[in-house]
Amino acid sequence: MGPDAPALLPGDDGRPRCWWSLSAPEYVAYHDDEWGRPVVDDDGVFERLCLEAFQSGLSWLTILKKREAFRAAFSRFRIDKVAAYGPADVERLLGDAGIVRNRRKIEAAIGNACAALDVIDSRGSLAALFWAFRPERRGPAPRSMADLAAETPESRALAHELKRLGFRFVGPTTAYAHMQATGIVNDHLEGCWVRDDVEAAQDAAAVAIG
Repeated sequence: MGPDAPALLPGDDGRPRCWWSLSAPEYVAYHDDEWGRPVVDDDGVFERLCLEAFQSGLSWLTILKKREAFRAAFSRFRIDKVAAYGPADVERLLGDAGIVRNRRKIEAAIGNACAALDVIDSRGSLAALFWAFRPERRGPAPRSMADLAAETPESRALAHELKRLGFRFVGPTTAYAHMQATGIVNDHLEGCWVRDDVEAAQDAAAVAIG
């Protein structure tokens, strides 16, 4: 995106969207229906954490195209199921051409499921842990790509806490991408038709999750 390119673009329905969402059909649905909309269930938070880790070094479009294969391979990202995986499951996943076959990322996903179970046992909710790092104050809506952060003080604090709890592949940039994807922050651009929907849902989610 060049400096003079528009940050918002109209889709086929004429509604303004963040520029990145129109580069592929898969992005449109992800942008409209999922990105930034609050995720407050533990398995949903775990799924996004795994997918963000698998995306490292790849395009997000690659992950979206493989998403159903990931869900089938990883027991729909049920934390308790993935935490019980053993060496045979690692080899099964390494042989699955439908997913990203990276041993370190596969083993991290299984290890992260175990760490997530520990969080749920000790704190009651994995989602509540993530939402505890929601910024205290809502900043101004981003107006261009230049306004979007790669990481923030909150994502650095979240990454530090996750690493302390035994999670892997959770640096500050991955943590912030997760916060964007799960609605902990709202990075839809000013004027995007989804932004107001997300903002209202954020507040309701924060109340619900306590």
